[in-house]
Amino acid sequence: MESPALRAHVRSVEIVMEAYADKFGEDREKWAITGLLHDADYEKHPEEHPEVITAILEERGEQDIAHAIHCHYTKWGYSCESLLDKALLACDELTGMVIAVARIRPNRLQDLTPKSVKKKLKDKNFAKGVDRDEVRIGMELLEVDQDDHISFIIESLRPHEDEVIV
Repeated sequence: MESPALRAHVRSVEIVMEAYADKFGEDREKWAITGLLHDADYEKHPEEHPEVITAILEERGEQDIAHAIHCHYTKWGYSCESLLDKALLACDELTGMVIAVARIRPNRLQDLTPKSVKKKLKDKNFAKGVDRDEVRIGMELLEVDQDDHISFIIESLRPHEDEVIV
């Protein structure tokens, strides 16, 4: 990946997915890799995303990771079935929003609250690339409270602030 912003994004999703794996008692390496690879083909193959990376993963026997990556955007038509699928969907867009809000704050993630993130979620002119419908659907499928989910993302990312805010 050439783009520092894309590298920071996939790293942030990796961090949050690993934290959720710990919370749910799941395979932290698998969950972290899923977060790290979910947009691996986006830069070089935007029109085919995510088909290039999922084909590679399927060839290597990683069907569950490939399926989760297919599911990380509901408009592609894949059904989120596993906890891994749902977690990736729930973390991808919202992690992007949390980072976008942190970028404009003097203390970045250090004093960021769910209230600040929710306020910016309502502002359609802020972080226009964040699909608010995907954020909502992801939380519904993962069955997490909005404040709790946002707090979890912030807390997971806080120790890695210098890596994920570019």
